[in-house]
Amino acid sequence: MVGASGAVSIILGTLVGAGLTFFSDPALGRDWPINRRLRLDQILSLIVNVGRSLPFLVLMVAIIPFTRMIMGTSIGTRAAIVPLSVGAIPFAARVVESSLREVDRGVVEAALVMGASPSQVVFRVMFPEALPSLVMGFTLTLVSLVNFSAMAGAVGGGGLGDLAIRYGYQRFRTDVMLATVAVLIALVQLIQWAGHALASAIDRRR
Repeated sequence: MVGASGAVSIILGTLVGAGLTFFSDPALGRDWPINRRLRLDQILSLIVNVGRSLPFLVLMVAIIPFTRMIMGTSIGTRAAIVPLSVGAIPFAARVVESSLREVDRGVVEAALVMGASPSQVVFRVMFPEALPSLVMGFTLTLVSLVNFSAMAGAVGGGGLGDLAIRYGYQRFRTDVMLATVAVLIALVQLIQWAGHALASAIDRRR
């Protein structure tokens, strides 16, 4: 559940974050005719802000019809992938935007002077330069998804949250509750360690 929703949110969040950066940067695509006419940067920013402003449980209930349309059901681990992905995409998009904006402007301007197109600057210059920061940001996204997945279990999403509520809380099994908490802590620690190690390895190779 976390793996599938993490992959979807990272891929789509990367595209949205790249679009936010591209269409809001005067050196890249802010002055493109399509952006002047449609204000794509403002539209994307508004969508992301709306997505980030909704608490996950509210979002999960609100998009039940959409979840049922995509997955054929709104209950269970498979169905929880949809709200988890939708909830994490805006977060991942802001992570990507923030990381790309941290790239040295001198590097961007040098690439443009050398004849690179705006899209080449984003994907061949800015992304490689921001890769360690992106890895740490995506690690944070996955950690947030672990937390979201536990909450999803409280409303029929399955997973560890469902285990803790149904077999721990409702049956007064303290041992099950503590075991679930221990697994969640271990999972978060593992994700954080792997992300930090990968980001450090990438940073050393540059």
